[in-house]
Amino acid sequence: MDRRKIAAKVQYALWVVFFAQIVVGFFVELPYNYWLSWLPALGAMGIGLVTARSVRHRIETGAPPPVAVEPPVTGRWSAVNSPADKVPSHGTHSLAQTYAIDIVAEPAEGPERPAPVWFWPVARRNRDYPAFGAPLYAVAGATVVHAEDGQRDHLSRSSLAGVLYFWLVEGVGRTIGGSRRVVGNHIVLDLGEGTYAVYAHVQRGSLRVRPGDEVEPGHLLGHCGNSGNSTQPHVHFQLMDGPDLETARGIPFTWHGVGVPAAGETFTVDADASAPARPQDA
Repeated sequence: MDRRKIAAKVQYALWVVFFAQIVVGFFVELPYNYWLSWLPALGAMGIGLVTARSVRHRIETGAPPPVAVEPPVTGRWSAVNSPADKVPSHGTHSLAQTYAIDIVAEPAEGPERPAPVWFWPVARRNRDYPAFGAPLYAVAGATVVHAEDGQRDHLSRSSLAGVLYFWLVEGVGRTIGGSRRVVGNHIVLDLGEGTYAVYAHVQRGSLRVRPGDEVEPGHLLGHCGNSGNSTQPHVHFQLMDGPDLETARGIPFTWHGVGVPAAGETFTVDADASAPARPQDA
């Protein structure tokens, strides 16, 4: 078994033990010193630091050149977390997120994306966000190696209280549940030559492909959702060097006609600019 796979499984097991102790501690007194209960967490963090150091060394000694692909969406969007501003873009190298990007829909016409608030409403319906249900397209000719859409789309966390609940309660639960709970419904494409594309937080029940399907650039894959660790409907996209999120490493990307938009930068992708046969919806 790959050393990265072993390290990921051990790290996951240590986090499960740590959080299990917290839950058990609410009901019974643990038969050992309180400080010993932190050993699994310290071990998991240690593995994470070693893994991150290995990835940083790889980047410092020469990151691979960016792979040019088509944008995964059409219309007007803006970037939130982007590798154009910082690496790792999401603050972690785990789950191959080193060069991942988050984008949200910013339509020129129609309802705007709700602004965050301090207290009320605590949460919003996903339909209030223009990204929810937006079509997701294949960025290159590829083979579908993974596709799932059975997880629920939870409410959007629009307030500070909602975000705190999301990270401290739901986020912890999903971390214990493993990588598929963190990324939610997702699609993995094999682009060839050791490059794989990931679309995370896909809408429940929206898939238009299944594992083994061959797709061309612009092929409709599914729709943007709000599953997994997501505070609002958005597209999380990344490239990586293997099909397994827990062992793969991130690969830089650039989108034809767009490049890599920085956080806060708005960009527009015409529906027929790069893939004339691209369907508007389905």
